[in-house]
Formats: sequence, C-alpha cells, structure tokens
Amino acid sequence: MENCGDLPERRGLRPFDAEEFRENAHRVVDFIADYYRDIEKFPVRSQVQPGYLQSLLPDNAPEYPETLESVLNDIQNKIIRGITHWQSPNFFAFYPSNSSTAGLLGEMLSGGFNVIGFSWITSPAATELEAIVLDWLGKIINLPEAFLLSGKGGGVIQGTASEAILVALLAARDKALKAMGMGSLERLVVYGSDQTHSSLEKACMIAGIQKTNFKALPTNSSMNYALSPEVLKKAISDDLSAGLRPFFLCATVGTTSSTAVDPLMELGKISQDHGMWLHVDAAYAGSACICPEYRHYLDGVELADSFNMNAHKWLLTNFDCSALWVKDSSALVEALSTNPEFLRNKASESNTVVDYKDWQVPLGRRFRSLKLWMVLRLYGVTNLRTYIRNHIDLAKHFEELVRGDAKFEIMAPRIFALVCFRLLPPPADPDNDNGYTLNSRLLEAVNNSGHIYLSHTVLSNTFTLRFVVGAPLTEQRHVSAAWKILQDHAVILLKSYEISK
Repeated sequence: MENCGDLPERRGLRPFDAEEFRENAHRVVDFIADYYRDIEKFPVRSQVQPGYLQSLLPDNAPEYPETLESVLNDIQNKIIRGITHWQSPNFFAFYPSNSSTAGLLGEMLSGGFNVIGFSWITSPAATELEAIVLDWLGKIINLPEAFLLSGKGGGVIQGTASEAILVALLAARDKALKAMGMGSLERLVVYGSDQTHSSLEKACMIAGIQKTNFKALPTNSSMNYALSPEVLKKAISDDLSAGLRPFFLCATVGTTSSTAVDPLMELGKISQDHGMWLHVDAAYAGSACICPEYRHYLDGVELADSFNMNAHKWLLTNFDCSALWVKDSSALVEALSTNPEFLRNKASESNTVVDYKDWQVPLGRRFRSLKLWMVLRLYGVTNLRTYIRNHIDLAKHFEELVRGDAKFEIMAPRIFALVCFRLLPPPADPDNDNGYTLNSRLLEAVNNSGHIYLSHTVLSNTFTLRFVVGAPLTEQRHVSAAWKILQDHAVILLKSYEISK
C-alpha cells in the first residue's frame, strides 16, 4: 500500500531566492545603466532584415538552466542589434515614449509586487493609489472637478490611448442603445476627422459600428488641419436627414500628423446640442498642458464626457500608462461590468470601493500607478514643467534652422515639440510628384544612416517629414547635428537630380 504521509521533497527549481535575486538584479541594473551610457553608439533605427533572429537562436528552448551571463551576452550581441532605440537622444520619430530613473524604478517595484489588482480586495493599495494619483494629475492639468473622484467620475490607467478610446466608445454606445433600443446599432454614427488617430476606426470595428457610419471628416490647411465645427454640423445634419443617430465625437488636442488642436469649446457645444458623447484625445499634447501657458488648448474640456492623455509619451513614465478620466464612471461600469460568483466579495457588494476591472476591457491589471506616483514624487511638477518646456524650446530651435534654409519649407504651424517640414523639389522635378519621391528618399537616407530617426506623414497630399523632440536625453547638440545630417543628405539628393536632368 502506498505511503500517504509526507511527499518526498523534489529539489531543483527555486523560482525566487532573495539573495540570488539581489545578485542578479545588480547585474541587470548594471547592464541597463551601461546601455543608457552607450546608447548613442547604436544605430537609432535597427538596421536588421526581417527574420534575422531566427538564425541566431536555437530551434528549441533549453532543457536545463543557462547562466544569466550567457543570456546577457545574447542580449548584447543578438537582441540589441534588433532594437530601435526609442530612448536615444537622436530619436525624433513618431511621438516619444519616455523612460526615466523614477519610471523604471516604479516599474521594478510593480514587477516585484506582481499584484493583479482587478478589484479593490485583490490589492487595496493598487486601487486606491491609482485613484489618488490620477486625481493629482487631473489637478495638475486643471481638469474640472467632475472628472475627479470627488465628483461622479474619476480616473483610471489604461494600457494605451487606443484602449481609452475603445472603453469610452463602448460606454457611449451602450448609453445610446439604452435610450434607443438594442436594435438600433446600425443607425449609430461616430465622428472624427481625417487627422484623428486610427485607433478610433479600430474601436468602431470592435464595437460593431457600421463601417459606413464611421465618419472621418475632412480637414485642410486653412484651419491648420483642425476639425471645422461647420463641417461637423453639416455632417450631422446630413446623417440626421438619412435617419441615422450621431452619438460619439472624438476631438484631438495634438494630432499625430501635425499636432493640430481641435476647437473643443465649439465642438463640445455641438455635441451637447445633439446628445453626443465627446471624447478628447490628448495622448501626446496633454503632457504639455501641465504648463500653464499651454493649458488653454484644453479650454472646452469641461464639455467633454471623457479625456485621455498618455503619461508614457512625454511625462517620463515608462510604458504603459495611459490616463483616462470620465465624468460619469457609472457609464463605464454599466458597459463593462461582469460579476461572476468567484469574484464576489463584501467590499465590492458594499458599493464603497472602486473595482477597476469594470472600467476596462481585460480583467487583470498591473500596478501601473506606482510608476506615475514615483515620477511625480521624485521629480515634482516644477521640474516636469521645465522638462517639457526644454523640449519645446529645442523644437523651436529646429524650426528656426529649417526656416533659415531656402531649400526647405515648414508644412504646418509648430504648436508643441513637433516640426513638420519638407525639402522643396527642384523647379524641373523629374518625378513630377510635388516632391513626394524626393522627400521619401531623403527620409530613407537619413534613417539608413543610423545617426537619426525620423518619421513622416502626408498633409494636403504632400509628403511631409516629422521631427519630434521628446527623448529624455536629447540636448541642443543632438538637434543641431540632426539638422546637419538632413542638410548634407538633401544636398546629395538634389545634386543627383541635377545629374539626371
């Protein structure tokens, strides 16, 4: 008969040993510190080809443990070459994704605790710190009190602005269907502009909005690519005449292409007139609004139903940390709440606590507020404002350099730290495409050099280069050097056009 006493101890894997962790963590911290020390030595944009890693790594996982040293060697020699270095001071593409000592330390603590704080009871500190820190941030940018926990609303950290737009849209959809009847989904209409982030279109796909009922309204240079209230009014009128039901508008403060700012006050009044949910996407530029001189770009947010900004873009908080505030949190809860038996508990049923699982799509969630809390505490608001202003000053410097060279032109007004510009095509442009090919070639040349990394957009059917200052380590010398690289490659390209004539 088998012995039912104590099971024999199986020695082997010890997933966590405090002293082993201490030793190995010191080595990893040293590795990261050395990476930041040497970051300018690496090509900013990875120069590898698709599939490069397959030939460098084994086909199967190891059967037995390997040393940390061997893993770090592989990261140094195989992984880093395939990284595009977003924290490089010579990264000027897309929008920034900031890292910092405070943010990284907060990330370490979050990973160390490794709590899954989907409801208050699963980690009260995770829930309560998030609520408090988002009230702090909301007050820094002077959000109306209705968006704070002292009102009917409050803040929640989403993974990205895409998630924030999605949950706002789902809440608005269910609110509209509750009033109209569940069979009215095909009549619901969503509005943005042709400059609104593509995440709105994806959110509509997920929410079941008819493809033809997502309206990306046209913008132009006369309003600096902001959404015209008159264009919106006309679209709403046409849709009402067609028997449709306008229910959601996404306005943007700092569009991806050119940092256009939609007129929130006028759009908010239109939204109220038609009972539409107004969501304000300030994923990038919201951080600038911690500076009083830029806060006026949020005037009209008091008419919005939800507001979002990404602390992980420009506020030194490591990815991911996207702050969403709503005026009425019950709209989120009604749209997103589930309450299976295994999640029931006295605290939740008392209705005295927040369960953030009901403010988002997934159930699980990380202790992300630790990062933002540490950034705010270790740097302070005054230093964060100085940090933002410095980047904007550097962007002004780059703008002046562009304006001082007759071979280039500015394509849109600089509002924050993005400069949109292009290389003017020669009078007899052999490509006959208004400089599209010329600027595409210039972009590829500078990015292939590895010295700097830029991205592009298209404004008024014109290929446009985007230069964004926002990496934590960027200084004026990096901006000036980047401009010299652009000038040198431009001269080479223009000479090649002369030869080809």
